[in-house]
Amino acid sequence: MTNMQRKVAIAGGSGLVGSYILQGLLADPSVKEVHALGRRPLNMLHSKLKMHVSDLSSIPPLPLLDEVYLAVGTTIRTAGSQAAFRRIDFEANLAIARAAIVSGANRIGLVSAIGADKQSKVFYNRVKGELEYALGQLETEALVIARPSLLLGDRKALGQHSRLGEKVAAVVLKAFNPIVPFAYRPIEARKVAQALLLLVPSITGSIVLSSKVLLKYG
Repeated sequence: MTNMQRKVAIAGGSGLVGSYILQGLLADPSVKEVHALGRRPLNMLHSKLKMHVSDLSSIPPLPLLDEVYLAVGTTIRTAGSQAAFRRIDFEANLAIARAAIVSGANRIGLVSAIGADKQSKVFYNRVKGELEYALGQLETEALVIARPSLLLGDRKALGQHSRLGEKVAAVVLKAFNPIVPFAYRPIEARKVAQALLLLVPSITGSIVLSSKVLLKYG
């Protein structure tokens, strides 16, 4: 595309990976408009940025788009139940993707998770896998799925609660980093965002990126 022509939507721009995706889009000279979807307004202003606030259960009509980044996510503990978790991680992301496609988007970038598998016995992994599968059934030119391992980043700076489990796991995994397979090594959220920002506008077809591959592109 020519300079300043891409019109992009992002859901979850206040999250750990989503915030880096948002920053990258706003700084990209080939991006003309960034439409941020979320449950509350972002605490920032930018000439390219347009905000669309909703509870994500019903997506308002969107303007013309070229691509969409899906970074909406939570934990079962934060959501309060498995049903509530599914409404956010599966239903909201899928509804946003469908709304974006109706508005012309033919490229999707998804922040998923390691272990995503629609046939998994683990609820969290199964929901992630079901979303990947559902997105794969949509008619798009490109679908880039990032499956990072443990994410590293400053959640406190984003106004999020620190996750004790993540902190402990990060320390343990770093200590054994030389013998931990690349796919399971902790990865900076910034690198996940960078890989998606690089590949979503440029590839054709579907691709799944493990942490090992994300490190390469990020």
